[in-house]
Parts: sequence; C-alpha cells; structure tokens
Amino acid sequence: VVRRGVEDSLFFKVKRDKITILSLEASYMIQTQTGYIRVNRFGATTAEEFVKALKALQKKGMKDLILDLQGNGGGYLNAAIDLANEFLQQKELIVYTEGRAARRSDFFAKGTGNFKQGRLVVLVDEYSASASEIVTGAVQDWDRGVVVGRRTFGKGLVQRPLDLPDGSMIRLTVARYYTPSGRCIQKPYDNTANLDGRTGGEGGQEKYNQELTDRFNHGEMIHADSIHFADSLKVRTKRMERIVYGGGGIMPDFFVPIDTTRYTDYHRNLVAKGVVIKGVAKYIEKRRKELQNLYKKFEAFNEKFEIDDEMLAGLRTLADNEKIAFNEEQYSRSLPLIKTQLKALIARDLWDMNEYFQVMNATNSSVDQALKILNEGKYEETIKAE
Repeated sequence: VVRRGVEDSLFFKVKRDKITILSLEASYMIQTQTGYIRVNRFGATTAEEFVKALKALQKKGMKDLILDLQGNGGGYLNAAIDLANEFLQQKELIVYTEGRAARRSDFFAKGTGNFKQGRLVVLVDEYSASASEIVTGAVQDWDRGVVVGRRTFGKGLVQRPLDLPDGSMIRLTVARYYTPSGRCIQKPYDNTANLDGRTGGEGGQEKYNQELTDRFNHGEMIHADSIHFADSLKVRTKRMERIVYGGGGIMPDFFVPIDTTRYTDYHRNLVAKGVVIKGVAKYIEKRRKELQNLYKKFEAFNEKFEIDDEMLAGLRTLADNEKIAFNEEQYSRSLPLIKTQLKALIARDLWDMNEYFQVMNATNSSVDQALKILNEGKYEETIKAE
C-alpha cells in the first residue's frame, strides 16, 4: 500500500474471512419520541437486526416509528413475514399465495411482536419491491400504520426452481403474492396494468419492462392528480374499511412526488465517474485529525460543518480530469444536493451509516412528510382510534 506521508510501500497480510452483510443501514432517534429505522434488504438476519435496533430505540424513549423501505428490492419471504409480525396482532393475515394450480397458502402473525402499539409510518418508492411490498401491504390493509411515498414496484411472484440435466435451471412461476385484503402485489404483464382501467394492445412484455418509465412520462411520479384508479381496483382495509387500491404495487396513503429539481446530467456524471467519492477521500485524507479534534460528537458536526469553497474547487478539478464538461446552470441547480452528499459521506467516514442518513434525511421529502403526519395530527385523521 502506498500512503501519503509514508516514504516506503507498506505490506499487509490479508486473511480471507466471512463478511457480514447487514440488512439495517441506520437506526436513530429522529425526534424526541420518534425513531427511524432503514432496512435496505430482507436477509437471514433482518428480523434479528430489527428487533435489536427497535429495543435500543425504545430504551431511548421511542413511541413512534418511521420504517424506511425506500429502494428496498426485497429478499427472503420469511424475513418479510417476521418483520410484519413485529407490528401485527396474533392470527392477523400477513400475506397469502395462490396460483392456477397451486392451493392458497396463508401466513399469519404470531402476536409476538415488539411494536404492536404505537404510531407507524412506512416509507416506500418505485424501487420498493417484493418483500418490502409484503410488509407494506400488511401494515396498510390492517390499518396498522400509514404509507408514505410513491407506488411500489409491483413484484410478487412465487417461483419454483427446476434443475435440468445439463446443470441449468428453470424458475417456473407457480403463484402470486396477495395482501390481506386480496390485492395482487404483482403488476400485470399485459396492458391491463393501466390503473385507469384501459385495456388492449400488444407488446405486454415490452410494456412491463418500461412500466416505471411510463409512470414518469404519465406524470405519476410528480403529480398525485395524475393517478386515476378504475373502480374495479378499489378494495377496503380489514379494520377501518378505508379504500385502498390494487392494480400492482402498493399505493401510499400520502403521495410524495419525486424531486427532479436538483438532479442534472452534470451531477449524474459526477456520481457515475466516482468524482464525489474521490473528492471526499482526498478531503478526509488531508483533514481527518483536524475534523476529529473540531467535532468530538456528530451533533456538533451536523450543526456547524459546511462544505467550503476549497472542497468545491477540488471537486471541479477532479471533474475536469475526468473530462466532465462543466455546466454552470446544472452545477448551480445541483449544488445543494452535491453539498448534502459530500457532508453525508464525510460523516459516514468519521462515524458510520447512522450519521450518513441523518445528514441525507434532512433533505428527504418523504421523511419530512412522515414527520409532518406524526406532528400535525394527520396520522390520527387517517388511522382513527377504534
């Protein structure tokens, strides 16, 4: 290893070992009585990690919980069932599977959860899929909490692996996942996927593959009033009989438009070519001890630290070296996002992922909406006390 300030190369022996991949990216108190937990995948240890984080937050006085499943593409079914069990009462249906030739199989809560009481907000977006949709659908259908964000991806197929003699494998779809109210999580493969009830047309597979792009083009990602549901897609929740919608994916109770104002081609190139990461690495390399002396605690860093002109100039130089053409208008538009990302990455390097998300969530519209719902009485207006 060649290291700045060290004349000779350094030699290390590296031992191969098992690397633990955690499901929880962050858990912290976002307000006095409100906890925040972000789950980025559903794996073998997800439920165990969640319970540990949950109990730690409850010891700090947590009464309400924001569960962040944004960008969570799913994972193990059992992990989703175990996580949903933390919120639901005994014998409440979590999810069921059913197919043309496959009998219905029901999965129920055991009633052993650690957060069966208390206000719950689940954050989702268009990349929340599969196991994320199972948990979100169960929470919404039982009126256990409110869902905030944008319609989820719509991935809910049960596949059976079939080994072939040459060592290859076929994954055969045998059933679909359904929420407790009977909504099919999987979005259709044909043009009947249109929420407004329009049908017909060819190219089902192609339409399926570009469905997310179609959502954006039709305005669904930006304007709530661009979303129109056919009456046939309306179903009622299990306890309060609120109207929710099928048609593939889970539609949130509170819509949050995607923020397109800060994202530009210039910013995307900075991220794609590693300029942002390199800029942070160079900055930390020079100032680690200085930063550690200035900011003994993250709270002081979060309140007082700001990205200075010197760091931004260094970022511009790195961008020029990568042949990224400078665009003044796009740079100015993305500057608030660039500063936030730089500060969050510095916080991650000095502390950990908890601190990274504390910085990033300060500008996250869905997190902001969740806090407003909890603080301004909107939660009680949606989930009325029995």
